[in-house]
Formats: sequence, structure tokens, C-alpha cells
Amino acid sequence: MKIILMGTPDFAVPALDALVDAGHEIVAVYSQPPRPAGRGKALRPSPVHARADALGLKVRTPVSLKDAAVQAEFAALDADVAVVAAYGLILPRAVLDAPRHGCLNIHGSLLPRWRGAAPVQRAILAGDDETGVMIMQMEAGLDTGPVRASFRTPVDAKTAGALTEELARAGARLMVEVLADLPAYPPVPQPEEGVTYAAKIDKAEARIDFTVGAIQVERQVRAFHPAPGAFFLFRDERFRILAAQIADQSGEPGIVLDDALCIGCGANSLRPVLIQRAGKGAMPVADLLRGLPIPPGTQLS
Repeated sequence: MKIILMGTPDFAVPALDALVDAGHEIVAVYSQPPRPAGRGKALRPSPVHARADALGLKVRTPVSLKDAAVQAEFAALDADVAVVAAYGLILPRAVLDAPRHGCLNIHGSLLPRWRGAAPVQRAILAGDDETGVMIMQMEAGLDTGPVRASFRTPVDAKTAGALTEELARAGARLMVEVLADLPAYPPVPQPEEGVTYAAKIDKAEARIDFTVGAIQVERQVRAFHPAPGAFFLFRDERFRILAAQIADQSGEPGIVLDDALCIGCGANSLRPVLIQRAGKGAMPVADLLRGLPIPPGTQLS
């Protein structure tokens, strides 16, 4: 098929590679424009843009798809289908209708649960036992289109990073299977019940509130790893917890309970395993405490 790939972050890279490996013709790759990054704030292309460049593919980075000239340029590609994976821009009707078979989206949840921008993080935060990825025929509504295929997986104790990688690979495989025989995967409308929305993650959510209990705090640690990183403050310095365990010991929320940095969360507590100081690399908690003791009774916020 002649395919337009539309994606921006790492989540979309496996789909691009899989479509190329399957022998499809990628007539263009659409990605969000390069953004300032690093200490020098130099413009850096998105992961999809960088991968497309490495593959020698044509890349387009419009700021918006609402302009008539941009839409005409898109339609002129005469694509059979557009494959969309975490692109980040709204697709107007003219874009949705341009490819012969429309636009197919790789969405990282079991729709209609977690429509929207951050389905993986929201599934972890909500304590969902299971999530997955779906191939959805796109329409004008927010992730409301009918579903052609799905993959399910347990959430277990996975971080958002690990779960996103798993769903990206599974979604790429699933998309190749669907495109190999579209009639075998007819679009099935989503159920009307069970709709939830996965709002974009606000960085303010990453600050840990130990009053919510250790179970929820541990979910927060996994949901915000690798970014933005769940953190607490000690002496006005930010400490990111990268991995943690739930402990049975009870204690006042935010109070350090022992010399190993077990932190009270009410009826139970949180024991950080891996931690990161601002501007430093990740380290085991024992290594941190050798250089910076945080004694029992300390209040963290």
C-alpha cells in the first residue's frame, strides 16, 4: 500500500519500522515540528522525524493541518491509508477522508476506556488490571471511531515506559496484520458504556501526596516513570522516586519511619528503591543515604 505515517514520539517508531519492513511504500511521514531541547535549546526533530530521516523518507512538519494548502498537499499524496500513532495534532475532516481507506489509529488503551492523550499513565494511576492497544478507524470525535483489531495485556507492576514500549511493538504488529487483509478486520463500533477520558498529564500531578496511601503513591511512581517523574521535596530539593515498594509499616503521611527512607502513608508506607536527586543520575536509596542522611522523623513534602 501507499501509506502516510503520522506520528511524533517514540511510541510511533515501531509502526514506521514495521510498515517499511512489510514492504509498504511510505509516501510521506508527518510529525510535529522540531522543538528546542538540551542546554543550548537547539531545535531537535521528534523521534519519528529522526527515524524517517535515517530511512531516507520524506518528512513534513506542519504546525497545523487546518490550512487548505496543507490539506491539498496531503491529498495530493494519493495514499491508500494514513497510519496515525500519537501524532499530536487534530485531523480535520478533509485529512480524514483523503486516503482511500481513511486513517487508522494505533491507540494505547482498550477503548472506550481511556480515550485521549495519556491512556497508559491513566490506566496505571487508576489501578487497571488490564490494558492494551487497538487499531481504530478514525472519525471526527476524540477516539470515538470503530475498532478493527485489539491486543490485551496485564498491567501488573509495569512502569509507563515499559508498558508504552510493549504497546508500541504490539500496535505495530497489529497494524501490519490489519493492512495485510483489511476486509478480514471490519470496523466494530465501540460500546456506549464504559467511556473514560485520559487527560494529558500535568507536571503538577507528579508531586507526591503521601496522604493518598502507599498503593496510590506506588502507582504514581510507575505512571510517571520515565517522565515527568514522581517526586518529593526535602530541604527544598527535588527527589524523584524511580522505583518503590509498598511496606506494611504504618506511619504519619510524609514522615520518614526508619534509616532506610521508608515513608509513612497512613495505614501503610512506601519504601523507595531507586531515587534521583536533581541534576544527578539514578542511584539505589542506600547510596543516596550514605552521602545525604535523611533521619527518621523527617517530614517530606
